[in-house]
Amino acid sequence: MSKYFIPILFLIIFFYSLIKKVKPYDAFTHGAKSAVPFAVSIFPYLVSIFVLTELFEVSGISNAVSNFLSPVFTLLGIPKELTKLVLIKPFSGSGSLAVLTDIFNTYGVDSYISRCASVIYGSSETVFYVASVYFVGAKTKKLALPITISLIASFFSCVFACFICLLL
Repeated sequence: MSKYFIPILFLIIFFYSLIKKVKPYDAFTHGAKSAVPFAVSIFPYLVSIFVLTELFEVSGISNAVSNFLSPVFTLLGIPKELTKLVLIKPFSGSGSLAVLTDIFNTYGVDSYISRCASVIYGSSETVFYVASVYFVGAKTKKLALPITISLIASFFSCVFACFICLLL
């Protein structure tokens, strides 16, 4: 049934546009045309995030920060094995997926650690990637407060995820 969702949605939008007397093809091409400059304007921000994420990992800073913060995370209920995942998730979706896969391979998919890692991976967002996409489009320069709030919310979602997994 799910394979029909996109075609059905497409047909609904197409017929809705006909009812509203909008030319669907013209509207689509206009939207696609305006997407190209946006994609070009966001490219430098995305590249910088990807490069900084890779440097964070390759330089060893990631391991040093993980080792430093793991006692604090353990105090808050996040197992020390998940410290690296909690730190990398706001920066990189693919990096956090690699960490998640490593956790699965090390502890097994049914372990408490893996369940917590799965919930953390699924319930948090790559804050800096989303912020770069959003704020380039919004053309605002006031980034500190929303990013700080997003990081705090993401961290507490990790704490809550481990608490829920402990109960289940």
